[in-house]
Amino acid sequence: MTATTARPTVIVVGAGHAGLEAAFAAARVGARVHVITGRLDTVGQTPCNPSVGGIAKGHLVHEIDALGGFMGRAADACAIHSRVLNRSKGPAVRATRVQVDKRRYGEYARAALASYPGVECSEGLVTRVALEGRRVVGVTLRDGATVRGDAVVVTTGTFLGGVLHTGHVRTPGGRVGEPPATALSRQLAALGFALRRLKTGTPARLDGRTIALEGLEAQPSDEPFPRFTQPDEVGPPPRRLPTVRCHLTWTRPETHALIRAHLHESAMYSGAIEGRGPRYCPSIEDKVVRFEGRDRHQVFLEPEGLDTASVYPNGISTSLPAEVQQAFIRTIPGLERAELLRPGYAVEYDAVDARALDHALASKDHEGLYFAGQINGTSGYEEAGAQGLIAGASAALRLLDRPALTIARDEGYAGVLIDDLITQGCDEPYRMFTSRAEYRLILRCDNADRRLGAKAHDAGLITGARHERNRERAARVLGVAELLRRNRQTAARQVALAGCDQPDWVVERALAEVTYEGYLERQRREIERIRGEGTQDLPLSPALDYHALGGLSHEAAERLARVRPTSTGQAARIPGITPAAVMCLWAHARREQRGASATS
Repeated sequence: MTATTARPTVIVVGAGHAGLEAAFAAARVGARVHVITGRLDTVGQTPCNPSVGGIAKGHLVHEIDALGGFMGRAADACAIHSRVLNRSKGPAVRATRVQVDKRRYGEYARAALASYPGVECSEGLVTRVALEGRRVVGVTLRDGATVRGDAVVVTTGTFLGGVLHTGHVRTPGGRVGEPPATALSRQLAALGFALRRLKTGTPARLDGRTIALEGLEAQPSDEPFPRFTQPDEVGPPPRRLPTVRCHLTWTRPETHALIRAHLHESAMYSGAIEGRGPRYCPSIEDKVVRFEGRDRHQVFLEPEGLDTASVYPNGISTSLPAEVQQAFIRTIPGLERAELLRPGYAVEYDAVDARALDHALASKDHEGLYFAGQINGTSGYEEAGAQGLIAGASAALRLLDRPALTIARDEGYAGVLIDDLITQGCDEPYRMFTSRAEYRLILRCDNADRRLGAKAHDAGLITGARHERNRERAARVLGVAELLRRNRQTAARQVALAGCDQPDWVVERALAEVTYEGYLERQRREIERIRGEGTQDLPLSPALDYHALGGLSHEAAERLARVRPTSTGQAARIPGITPAAVMCLWAHARREQRGASATS
């Protein structure tokens, strides 16, 4: 299909954080978009934590914004609390975390989706992906209707075979009050996708009017108020909402004793749940069992909005019975009289083994079929949003006969995320960390626009005017950096900066560049070496028969056949692939490259 024919249609299944970014990105690229979701009134919902960003997750939000995405702008518009985490550490690991008003965030998302050019929305439960041979042609709904489309992006979150657990009570659903996508799960398995059973959870919601905040540690927002969007974008900044304070409290030995006494009633520990939970965001039951030597754990009390009494007690997600939740919560300082507005629960769901996908998050076996978000085994709004943007943009680009949007590991955290998923897969919900990025000094929050601006412009995700502003911003930073290089001593720098007429954010970015330029140059040389001639990153055909390739062990061939890497560099990152196997692959890829050159 070419750009001169009728605009292709991308169907997006689901309208959570991945679905929103997929829809907006596909429309910006130039496709028509049809979003199908179970309920329009839950579009853009933040069903768990009322926050966006955080360590490494904030990097993803800045990258989404640099690619023209929605999440950062929405978080800024609905922010009621904001801080920069790791401020005392180096700029590579600093990250913005914004707490949003949950109701307003959903309203903002629904209004944006309803008014977005080229996007239409409808309610429905998708039961099948419609195929003609190996090519996607649309989706089938529960009522038997078929919606035609040229590509489908599946962003079903925790709804794929979802089951909710509170104690011994099991309820089919992806969220409270919403049915699961069970038929679609069965079809994907029949199509050959390996499904993993995963688990996540959420804590009870507390009535803030019954919490005693006196004596608890208050946590106000930072000033100036941190935001995700660029400080010099054209137009007025988002209207600032009133802010709230969060508070910190701790569990006590009495809390842990009560939880241990009722472990047999937890869905996680009674055997009712078979799925693996997130290792780095464990339930309070997991914390008590795994860290039995600790006598307390942090609990952050986070208001969920300006017009609600609901408070999110971050740190005590659970699947214990409601009455046990009430009891152990009341052992926590400040919560002695706390009332539950809603008990916490665990949700168990199916996820696709992402090793069946390529770097654009497209199926290797079914043309036009894409997956993004928790269905690929991730946890978190930010990981979902980044995947949705890549999948939605790539679906539209490929339909318009243009290269898909892919991000390398040295270009962005989104690239690290996707490469990890499609290379290694996951047997537990994947969460982004700065430690996962080997080039994290380059991949800072403060330079996402410079790293990804040209790629976003080439894909049609941002306008020419915004691209030019990115270039001007980079030039200002480089100018101050050069000024600093001529004034190496601290005192001289202070004098130089005193005469600098640039705003603080420009100076801060320039300081980061100059302070770490030795490390940055070393990383850039390493990247060039890896990409250069005669090194490890040569292309591999997805159709390569590894069992027929001499020099590979049976185990290595099995692992490679399961992932079907597209380069020797990706193959090297597959768990269990030895250096000897990588050298065998490199030799084969080099022979293929020379053969192609000889015949051209």
